[in-house]
Amino acid sequence: MAKPPAASPSPATTAPPEQTERTVTVSATGAVSAEPDVAHIATGVVSDGDTAEAALKANTAAMKRVVEGLKRLGITAADMQTVAFSVEPRYEAKPQAGTAPQITGYRVLNQLRITVRALDRLGGILDTMIGLGANQMHGLAFEVSNAETLKDEARRVAIANALRRAELYAAAAGAKVGKVLAIAEGGAHAGPRGGMMARAMLESVPVERGSQSLEIGVCVTWALL
Repeated sequence: MAKPPAASPSPATTAPPEQTERTVTVSATGAVSAEPDVAHIATGVVSDGDTAEAALKANTAAMKRVVEGLKRLGITAADMQTVAFSVEPRYEAKPQAGTAPQITGYRVLNQLRITVRALDRLGGILDTMIGLGANQMHGLAFEVSNAETLKDEARRVAIANALRRAELYAAAAGAKVGKVLAIAEGGAHAGPRGGMMARAMLESVPVERGSQSLEIGVCVTWALL
């Protein structure tokens, strides 16, 4: 029986070479300025006593006066938080040679974090705290409560800045900016502007809240036409 003729091989097909898409990637930032409307105070009471019980009793009484005074000024319980509490022995400053330091008393520390939402009363609140027995000030920081909403405007500014640069680069290369291929947001930063520190004086405590610059960084990739 005759064999059927072998099928002729089909001609090889060659795929067209892939064209690499031209792109431009630009990083840019946008910033808006805002005035802080909330303050956070880190304060506390340190008390010494011959015994741990005596130091604790004195500290408790002083801290109660501070807390009750703050409540009278309108600071709610939700805006006061104990952040540190310790009872430690105090040792003699210069022990005799060859002997272990002797305990001379005890020290109790109670630290409180306070949120103040009416900054026009901040100076008076600081005065009252000190007058009621708060003898430790660990810091004063300001915050913009609606910062996340304000950052949306910084995001729009960042995109506009990135597009302006991309168009400049594209024009210099003889191309045009096409569609957006990718957007990545970088870190956000809130930096101070102006006076941001409280300055204590004998008669009152003037406070300068200054302003904050809310900054957003973006990295955007466009196709080039």
